Amino acid sequence: MENLLFPSIEPYHHANFAVGDGHALYYEECGNPNGTPILFLHGGPGSGCNPRQRQFFDAQVSRIILFDQRGCGRSTPLGGDAANSTRHLVEDIEALRRELGIERWLVFGGSWGSTLALSYANAYAGAVAGLVLRGIFLGSRAEIEAYIYGLRKPLPQAWASFAGAVAGDDLLAAYHRAIRSNDQSAALRAAKSWNDWDHAVNSLGAAPSPNPIGGAAALARARVQTHYLVHDCFLGPGELLAAAPSLASIPGHIVQGRQDRVCPPAAAIALAEAWPQCRLEIVEEGGHSPFTPAMCKPLIAAVVAMQQRMVA
Repeated sequence: MENLLFPSIEPYHHANFAVGDGHALYYEECGNPNGTPILFLHGGPGSGCNPRQRQFFDAQVSRIILFDQRGCGRSTPLGGDAANSTRHLVEDIEALRRELGIERWLVFGGSWGSTLALSYANAYAGAVAGLVLRGIFLGSRAEIEAYIYGLRKPLPQAWASFAGAVAGDDLLAAYHRAIRSNDQSAALRAAKSWNDWDHAVNSLGAAPSPNPIGGAAALARARVQTHYLVHDCFLGPGELLAAAPSLASIPGHIVQGRQDRVCPPAAAIALAEAWPQCRLEIVEEGGHSPFTPAMCKPLIAAVVAMQQRMVA
């Protein structure tokens, strides 16, 4: 497969940053310390960052900042869902910006990362020089229900395992309870089943592969994700669309895969209609993964265009 990503890089600085409520966030800086600042927001909720995500950006001209959100990855406490909501994460992002002495930055996010990017931009528009978003997820109950129930026909075997692993008609509520069981073995089994479904959904259309997440990381990821989804991502009905006019000062570029079954194009289209300052680019062969050539190429081009706009 054609590799369009930039060469792999290592951070020139990384640290843990206390944000209160017992949480400390891992963050890293890569690339050029004097370059245009770019914040990468990972998906999930609960997934954490990985080295490949650094490669969407040109290290020669970019100051690339990645961080693991509350309860995720290398942040502590792992799997912690107390004092963990969208508003907490928005304030964490702003605290990190101030900690790093950045006036304005380009924000890049896909899937849940797009939800968080929009929430942050709505709260702190003056700190956002631009948004590059992928696979728009607006955190609605309809989107959450579609993720849990909408793909059972194209994924019958994965669905049977997912639906049969817990008791109850409301699968999200049942998993939320099971993952928090005092029986550690039962909690781990539920977390594995939850993450296996997520892996199957995100891999739809690709060759089957084993889920690489296991153990404590699997439990933490499932714990954070179900925490957010059972609370409708801590957003009011239609909140992000209703707030779209507040993005009037922010240029945006949405790269949306036509074949994205995790975050279908309807949300991206609705957002673009409410936010005239953004460009919506529908990628006909694109799916949910940003790493395929179909999605990677326009995402990198969008970042480059935004960076040029920032320094013009």
